[in-house]
Amino acid sequence: MSTTTTNGNYDASTLPRENGSARSPPTDVLEITSPSATILPADLALGLSLDLEQTSSRQQPQSEQDQRQRTLSEAQDQASYYWDASTMAPLNVVSAAAIARLRAYKPPPFPVWDRLPVSRRAAVLILLFADRRGDLRVVITMRAASLRNFSGHAAFPGGKADSLSESPYEIARREAWEEIGLPMDDNKIPTPFRIEPLCSLPCNLAKTELVVRPCVAFLHAEDKAGSPPAPAADEAMMPRLDAKEVAAVFSAPFANFLRNTDEPRQPGDPALPPGHWYDGRWINWDTANRWRVHNFHVPVDTQRVTTPKVRDDGQAALGDELPEEESENHVQRFLVWGMTGHILVDAARIAYGHDPEFEHNKHYGDEALIEKQANEGKLLTEKKRKDVGLDALKENVKDAKV
Repeated sequence: MSTTTTNGNYDASTLPRENGSARSPPTDVLEITSPSATILPADLALGLSLDLEQTSSRQQPQSEQDQRQRTLSEAQDQASYYWDASTMAPLNVVSAAAIARLRAYKPPPFPVWDRLPVSRRAAVLILLFADRRGDLRVVITMRAASLRNFSGHAAFPGGKADSLSESPYEIARREAWEEIGLPMDDNKIPTPFRIEPLCSLPCNLAKTELVVRPCVAFLHAEDKAGSPPAPAADEAMMPRLDAKEVAAVFSAPFANFLRNTDEPRQPGDPALPPGHWYDGRWINWDTANRWRVHNFHVPVDTQRVTTPKVRDDGQAALGDELPEEESENHVQRFLVWGMTGHILVDAARIAYGHDPEFEHNKHYGDEALIEKQANEGKLLTEKKRKDVGLDALKENVKDAKV
C-alpha cells in the first residue's frame, strides 16, 4: 500500500524550510544511511547500499569490522520476528493496555464507503505482534521497484477490493496473503499463532484517489495466557514475498511512532546507525486542508530483513533472508512516510492514549476530505484504466497496491 496521500500535485521544492532546517528527504527515495550520508533512488537502495558499506568497511581495521559484525549478528539473533514464536513474549502491561484500547475502538460511521464503486475501495493490514520484552512491533513492507506507482516506498500489506461484497478486513487479509504469504484462512494458521482482528480506523485518501480503510490485527503467539512460546519458527508463517510487488519485509517499534527520537538501544546492542528517527512538514491540499507529512527513518540494522530472491529455476524463493555476506552490509534505515506514516501515527495515538511528541493533524484519517470530494462527484465513478489489453490489466492490478 502506498505511502502518499496528498490528493493533487504539489512541488516539494517550493515548500519553505521548517524552523530554518533543511527540507525532508525527497518523497521518492529511500534513505541509505552510510558514512557518506548518500541518498539513493529507492529502486537502487537495496543493492547499491552494499557497495557503500563495503567501501566504508575497508577503511576500518579488520578487528573493528569483525567486532561490529559480531555485535550486529548477535543483535539480529536476539531480534523478534512475527513468524517465530520463540522470539515473542507475552504482552507487558503497557502493550496489553494498548491492545485493549484498540479492541474497544469503534470508528465513527462513514456511509460514504457504501457509495463507493469497487475500483475506489482499498484496505491495508496493520499487523502487530509482541517482541521478546512484550513491546508491540508492526509489520511493514517495501514495495518492489518494478511497480509503476510508489515503487520502493514503505507500505502495509494491502490493496484494492475485488468485489463490493468484500469487507475491508477481508481485503486486507487477502492482500497480505498475496504479498507476504500470511495465511488468509485462519484454519491454516498453525498453533500457537492466532490472528485477532482488533478494529478498523477512519479511512484515508490516497493520491491515486482510492479510499483506504486501515484494519488493525494482533498476532497472538501463545497456546493460552501465560504459556511458554513455541520453540521454533513455523514454516507456514514464514514470509513468502511476491517479488513483483514486495522488495522486503521488516518490523518497527509501534510505540515509537509517537516519539521524535530513536528507541534507545538495549545494553550490548551496537550503537544506532547514523541519521535521525523523525522529521516532518506541513503541506496544503487546498485552502481549507493542511496535512502533516511524517518521515520516520526506521533502523533495520539489528534485524534480518527478508527479501525475495530468484532461484536457479527462475522462481521467487519463499521467505529467504539476505545472504550472510550481504546482511552484514545491509541498509541501515528505511524511510516510512506519507500515508503509511500518517496511519501509524493515528493507530499509535489510539493504542497508547496520548498525542505524539511532534506536530500532527488532530483528526484521524481523511474522512472529511473524502466526503467533500464524494459530494462533488469526484470519487463515485469507476476509476478509468490507463490502457487496454492483458499487459495493461496486469499493470493496473499492480497499481492497485496503493
